[in-house]
Amino acid sequence: MDIEAGVDLVGLIGDNLRRLRTQRGLSLDRLAKASGVSRAMLSQIELGRSAPTVSVLWKIGRALDLNFLALFKQAQATTVLRKAVAKTLQSPDQTFSCRALFPFDHQRKVEFYELQLDSGATALSEAHAPGTRENLAVSQGQVEVEVHGRIHHLDQGDSIVFEADQPHVYRNPGDQGGLYYLVMTYAESVG
Repeated sequence: MDIEAGVDLVGLIGDNLRRLRTQRGLSLDRLAKASGVSRAMLSQIELGRSAPTVSVLWKIGRALDLNFLALFKQAQATTVLRKAVAKTLQSPDQTFSCRALFPFDHQRKVEFYELQLDSGATALSEAHAPGTRENLAVSQGQVEVEVHGRIHHLDQGDSIVFEADQPHVYRNPGDQGGLYYLVMTYAESVG
């Protein structure tokens, strides 16, 4: 773990704790209950007013399901995702591919994908968790999206937003490969 000289560790830990807690949709009360660290102590740590012990950091890390050393991680302003090393899924027949356009560094409420579907090909998608929404934009070609018993035809430049809590189908009826961008938004955590 490399930390730049002169970095305020107490402030860094506080900023990271607040970021990681909110990313997981946890209130101070819920984190206090899960970690066994008082709400007041968690608040003081987040505000940079208290230097936590290793024992306290360990409890917080376990409650957040991460190595407590993540609380010491310095933020990186920029992440470059190279296509050559991207996480890409392909259908068994190689007619459909899905490439993640985001880092897999933590759980997210929003994900961004590039989809490619060969001419005449079909991709089936299972139902997602209740509250999940898909927003698909057609960059190149055409697509038919079958969702909730209806078929929606989209051309280049069109987009669609729908609840993705039941199986849905993407079909490319065109004579060229389709290129699409998909934003998936997951339901907010309760509590």
